[in-house]
Amino acid sequence: MFVHLHRVKKSYGTGETAAVVLKGVDLELGKGEVGVILGPSGSGKSTLLNLIGGIDHADSGTVTVGGSDVTGLNDNGLVEYRREHVGFIFQFYNLIPNLTVGENVEVVSHISKAPLPIDQVLEAVGMLDKKSRFPRELSGGEQQRVAIARAVVKNPQLLLCDEPTGALDFNTSRDILKLLQSINGDYGTTILMITHNTAISAMAHRVYKVRDGEIVETLANASILPAERMEW
Repeated sequence: MFVHLHRVKKSYGTGETAAVVLKGVDLELGKGEVGVILGPSGSGKSTLLNLIGGIDHADSGTVTVGGSDVTGLNDNGLVEYRREHVGFIFQFYNLIPNLTVGENVEVVSHISKAPLPIDQVLEAVGMLDKKSRFPRELSGGEQQRVAIARAVVKNPQLLLCDEPTGALDFNTSRDILKLLQSINGDYGTTILMITHNTAISAMAHRVYKVRDGEIVETLANASILPAERMEW
C-alpha cells in the first residue's frame, strides 16, 4: 500500500488533562487511489491528515508513505518530505494576496526538484486565462482552483485535501471535485480528502469513517461515481 498507518496514536497535553485524539488508527490507501475520510468535527480527521502530511508527529505507531517511514523522520527530514512528496489543499485558499495567479503557483514550483510546467497546470485547472489576475479579483471557486494548481505544480505523489469544498456552493463544489478527479486520472496522483459530506464518498476508491479517534469502518467502492453526477 502507498499510504499505510499502523496503530497510530496521538494525544495533546500531558497527565490527567491530556486529550486523546487518535486511539490506534490503521489505514491503507493504494497508489493512484482516492480516499475519503468521513467524520464529525472533533473526531480526529484533521490530526490524521496532519500526521500523514508530516505536519505533526505521532506519539506511537507508524506512518509509511511510498515506502518511507514518516514517523522516523526528524524535523529537517519532515520539511524535505513535505516539499518533495506532498501537496496540501485547505478549505481556505491561503493565496498570497499581492501575487498574481501565476506568481502564486510559480513560488511553489521553485521549491520542487521536478515541478510540472506552470502553464500546463493552470490550463488543467481552467485558470490559464487568469494568470495575471490577483486573488481579490477571483471568485471563491477560482481561488480554490489556484490553490489546487499551487499544490499540483510540485508534482506531488500525495495530495492531501482538508475540506476543499467546505467554503463553496454546490455547483462550485462539484466543479472542484471534478477537477480533483481529473488530476487523479491525468497525473496518477494519490488523493486523500477529509470531509463532513457523505455524498463525496461516492467518488472515492476507499472510504474511512472516523469517530472519537478511531476508524470504525473502512469501505472499498466497487464503482466510482463521476463527480459531475454527484448530488447532495
